Amino acid sequence: MTPPATSTLPPPARTPQPLTDGRRSGLEHALVLTFVAVPLLALVAAVPLAWGWGLSVADVVIALVFYVVSGLGVTVGFHRYFTHGSFKANRPLRIALAVAGSLAFQGTVTGWVADHRRHHAFSDKAGDPHSPWLFGTGPRALARGMWHAHVGWLFERDRTNAARFAPDLLADRDIVRVDKAFLPLAIASLVLPGVVGGLVTWSFAGALTAVFWAGLVRIALLHHVTWSINSICHMWGDRPFAARDRSVNVWWLAIASFGESWHNLHHADPTCARHGVKRGQVDLSALVIRGFEKAGWATAVRWPTPRRLERLGAQASTRRAAGRTVTVTDPDASGSPSA
Repeated sequence: MTPPATSTLPPPARTPQPLTDGRRSGLEHALVLTFVAVPLLALVAAVPLAWGWGLSVADVVIALVFYVVSGLGVTVGFHRYFTHGSFKANRPLRIALAVAGSLAFQGTVTGWVADHRRHHAFSDKAGDPHSPWLFGTGPRALARGMWHAHVGWLFERDRTNAARFAPDLLADRDIVRVDKAFLPLAIASLVLPGVVGGLVTWSFAGALTAVFWAGLVRIALLHHVTWSINSICHMWGDRPFAARDRSVNVWWLAIASFGESWHNLHHADPTCARHGVKRGQVDLSALVIRGFEKAGWATAVRWPTPRRLERLGAQASTRRAAGRTVTVTDPDASGSPSA
């Protein structure tokens, strides 16, 4: 008898999940516009107001405290922990980082992480939500790309598919709760400075100026520092390490960005907990992570190793000498989160 025929066809390929999961609603688009425009207008108004009245030492101190808390919530929490898994955090620290980052008015934890993981998956190529190199290399194309990378991408109607890029956060009950509380937390980010300012000065005027400086102006400043990592730190600067894209180091943004502007090393080694790895490269976020580690709140921290840094630097030097684009060849340098 003739044996039954067997199929030699390969199994059907798994259909990849789309990059986006639909369009933002009109309300979501209006909220993005509000969160971007209102603090920006406050920043524009800040200079003339500062010359006349309404800026006190209390306003500066309150603004600085809220800038540090919300900024580190983004850099240590949203970025190095939730996006890249640079360390493991106990539950109280994980929740605290999610809440602190939400005070920055940069969207929910899950939405922020999904956008950033997508950025690393397609960095400076089609699919990257905020690359300045998507429109070409001519002067007009770069001007358009700079605007797009800095703020224009926020007004795109497509929303990154969180089920594809951040399924771990969608399955985390604590993070889902923080995501649902984003609007109350955003409002608290404006109200709390006013409460503190009113109590410190014991005046209604003190509460109003604190809302203006430590609320609106602080949010606008942090927005533009964060967006500068997307735009400036993919345009002009040093590239000492091999990366898959055009990420660069920008020294003059290091303090304001808490070390995020040492961006070239980050793209060469995304899961590394420290971005400023050379002498004199101040990385305040790494210092905070070190403090969490010493306190026992953070474990399994992915600190850089001399051998790995030497390898990434050697790859960059070789490619520069050959006149080629610096690209990464190390399979460990991925933008995916750690297990």
